[in-house]
Amino acid sequence: MSGQYQQQYEHFKNDPAQFWLAQSKRIPWFTPPSTAYTQDDNNFYHWFADGQLNTCYLALDHHVDAGFGEQTALIYDSPVTNTKKQYTYAELQHEVAKFAGVMRDLGVEQGDCVVIYMPMIPEAVIGMLACARIGAVHSVVFGGFAAHELAVRIDDAKPKLVLSASCGVEVNTVIEYKPLIDNALALASHKIAHCVIYQREYVTAHLMPGRDINWAEAMQTAQPVAPVALQGDHPLYILYTSGTTGTPKGVVRENAGHAVAMHYSMETVYGMKPGDVFWAASDIGWVVGHSYIVYAPLIYRCTTVLYEGKPVRTPDASAFWRVVAEHKVNALFSAPTAFRAIKKEDPKALGFKQYDTSSLKRLFLAGERLDPPTYNWLKAHTNLPVLDHWWQTETGWAIACNPIGIETLETKPGSATVPTPGFDVQILNMEGEQCAPNESGAVVIKLPLPPGCLPTIWQNDERFKAGYLNEYPGYYLSGDGGYIDDDGYLFIMGRTDDVINVAGHRLSTGEMEEIVASHDAVAECAVFGVNDSLKGQLPMAMIVLKDDCTDEASLVEQQLVTLVREQIGAIACLKTIVHVARLPKTRSGKILRKNLRQLVDGEELNVPSTVDDASIFDEIKSSLVAS
Repeated sequence: MSGQYQQQYEHFKNDPAQFWLAQSKRIPWFTPPSTAYTQDDNNFYHWFADGQLNTCYLALDHHVDAGFGEQTALIYDSPVTNTKKQYTYAELQHEVAKFAGVMRDLGVEQGDCVVIYMPMIPEAVIGMLACARIGAVHSVVFGGFAAHELAVRIDDAKPKLVLSASCGVEVNTVIEYKPLIDNALALASHKIAHCVIYQREYVTAHLMPGRDINWAEAMQTAQPVAPVALQGDHPLYILYTSGTTGTPKGVVRENAGHAVAMHYSMETVYGMKPGDVFWAASDIGWVVGHSYIVYAPLIYRCTTVLYEGKPVRTPDASAFWRVVAEHKVNALFSAPTAFRAIKKEDPKALGFKQYDTSSLKRLFLAGERLDPPTYNWLKAHTNLPVLDHWWQTETGWAIACNPIGIETLETKPGSATVPTPGFDVQILNMEGEQCAPNESGAVVIKLPLPPGCLPTIWQNDERFKAGYLNEYPGYYLSGDGGYIDDDGYLFIMGRTDDVINVAGHRLSTGEMEEIVASHDAVAECAVFGVNDSLKGQLPMAMIVLKDDCTDEASLVEQQLVTLVREQIGAIACLKTIVHVARLPKTRSGKILRKNLRQLVDGEELNVPSTVDDASIFDEIKSSLVAS
């Protein structure tokens, strides 16, 4: 591989410190850093620690001061409430500065933690930016999480304040938040002084005198607060992600490295220009929402879209295209599962043809592996570049991408393309040796991780070492398996526990899943290993058929068995295929393959709190019995 990308990647690999010091000049500092990174007593890395800055200043005040106060900063579009609202950079700065004053009046100081438990409304963004403005560390918890899960996070983060709203709205359902908060605070050992509650018109929450504060009333008397100067390694936020022990891990993000990485990524990964309209169709409770609804677009001076709705049912499968057309979106970023849902209800993409989507230049997909059938469907019906990229909550931005801001590379379906400059991605075998091209192994990243990645787990350095650093000393363990081909393209085949052992042969369920998903009748599928007394493990597939499928399910199942046998060989042993109405997913859209395996194997079902609808497992049990 040669060209501009290769030059920049080699520049990074030859001298990571100088490469990132050069990139740090992208943002305005109160005091520029003189050193790229330092290491603490644990040998953990911290970027630009001797610099001073403020992330809220970068996202708002800097642009207002530069004369862009009248540019639209935030578009709120809520089909579930039939509400739309826009904020200019100056208006958003005003609201954020005042709410920072509300928190200051309630005793929140630099270094204090604030838990944010809110739906997809502008006040959630305002709360996040207000924390950044005064140096408070926010921890956003996905709105609607059960009380126990919220209590666990409160006990770990130990916040001084909780921000919330009276309710969330999900399609046609109103979810009252206040009873969940009251229950969580009763369960939590850590006690807080105040909750600030935004009252939505759909539900009026009962406020506890002395503890609970009405958001709107507090804003009436608040005085705006200026952004404070923070050291580069001061924490910006904690974001909890699932852990293998069931106890959530608090991923820490530091201000300086995060800001530099966000600015760099908007150009390098997404090819954006200041003033463009960027839409990440995610939730602020997830890392995509933190990075690409709130921080990166605003730091880069784009207009960002905050969407309170779904890809389907709000009102139909044309919802995404309506938003693109109405707000002149230039780039759309979502998970493959969202487009599979659209494809299932609208296989011929008639909704896309309804609207003028000429503003849309590119589609970006991440959050799970982009299966070739979804890639091909989007390419065929939108005629747009469909760009896969791979990253994690822990990294905060793309580990691998098609670096269109540097050079647009040829895409390969099933590949996230190439490592992003900053990430030295390698494939290692079980002995820690480099794998040959096209040989599958553990995907690791040579240390130091680039700016924007986690420096540790909140208040748990040992867990950070055990989970990410100890397996391969000198490397970060991603937990994913994959390979790099002869052209340097990275293929992620799924979590390392998605590799199954069939009669001594290691097989990728991700590869089988690709083949099953390629069938014209299949809308979605999951392939996972189940216990077998003879061969150790055997693959099983669960499939969801497209709405317009006219073939008998049994016929499709027979065709799939033949297809896998033809493309992988008899060793694949995929013989059991079960037709289900839907697959269990987290609220962020990831299919719960581990729980499906537990269900089939008769193990205790440890359903995570992030599951979209737990009743689906009873439906699947019935399908298994029927089959």
